Amino acid sequence: MKSIYLAYPTSYRKRVEHAVETADPIDWSREVEPDGQREVVRVLLADGHGQSLMDAVQMMFASKDQWRLILTDVEATLPRVEETDTDTDEGDDKKPSPKQAMRETLVQEVMRNSRLSVDFMVLTLLSAIVAAIGLNEDNVAVVIGAMVIAPLLGPILGFSLGSALGSGTMMVEAAKTAAIGLAIGFGTVFLLALLLPVNLDSQELIARTDISPEVVALALASGAAAALSLTGGVSSALVGVMVAVALLPPSAASAMYLGAGDTTNALMAAILVLLNIICVILSTQIVFVWKGVRPRRWLQKQNAKRSRRINLIVWAVLLISLMTVGLWISGGGAL
Repeated sequence: MKSIYLAYPTSYRKRVEHAVETADPIDWSREVEPDGQREVVRVLLADGHGQSLMDAVQMMFASKDQWRLILTDVEATLPRVEETDTDTDEGDDKKPSPKQAMRETLVQEVMRNSRLSVDFMVLTLLSAIVAAIGLNEDNVAVVIGAMVIAPLLGPILGFSLGSALGSGTMMVEAAKTAAIGLAIGFGTVFLLALLLPVNLDSQELIARTDISPEVVALALASGAAAALSLTGGVSSALVGVMVAVALLPPSAASAMYLGAGDTTNALMAAILVLLNIICVILSTQIVFVWKGVRPRRWLQKQNAKRSRRINLIVWAVLLISLMTVGLWISGGGAL
């Protein structure tokens, strides 16, 4: 459940009351501040409800002063509230699932994990080192450990959410973070491969050059699971590992092969990385569309719709093209 605290000028009482009632709250209350100039409403909402209230408040007060909205999670309430899983209409053209997180919550969480920071770069560096050790020693447990600490889920989700909302700023920031993260990981492993002997017989290393429908399916499932966990408001820690499965090991393998002078396998692993990135982005965008994640304003919705359409077409074409090239190379089309 969610709780909304809204302070606003008293003159907006009727409009706010209508917006609150439209959101179908579990309970709500109103009180006037001592100076009589502002009043406060507190609204208790079931999960998945309240987006219409958030949008209405922003429409009313976007250019005004003396208002504040605070959204918080509710751990428990008494008397107990029996929540159902049926969809409800919040006054928009779609009926969001009761378990769908609010747009503002999605943006705040995703952008927090998409920003380039010292912690992000250090975790990427460490995960790359651990992945290189695991691949070189043919130790699957160590490779899994590298995927646990790899912070690659955030920028991928940030890019997809930015596309769903038609936000070029979000897409650029997330793409920059992802590119720098992959570059840090690749460069770190490449340097290690130049300094240390590479075990080219490692099955964990060899497996990262295999381009097959199963690998594509894994990346698609990982992206879909990540987007569903985000929109459902549940922990994304485990699906973050799934996304790292698709991105970190083949990236490290490509760097190791390149450092060892095996350009063909380095190219195969690099193609696998690109395939997996495309699959994750494609499946997350499809889930965001399915879950009705979209901007608030009409013009923004039109821009976002156009952005989604272009992105889906581009990623689908790239997926087919890279899959074709990868299968051609693995079939002996390149030396």
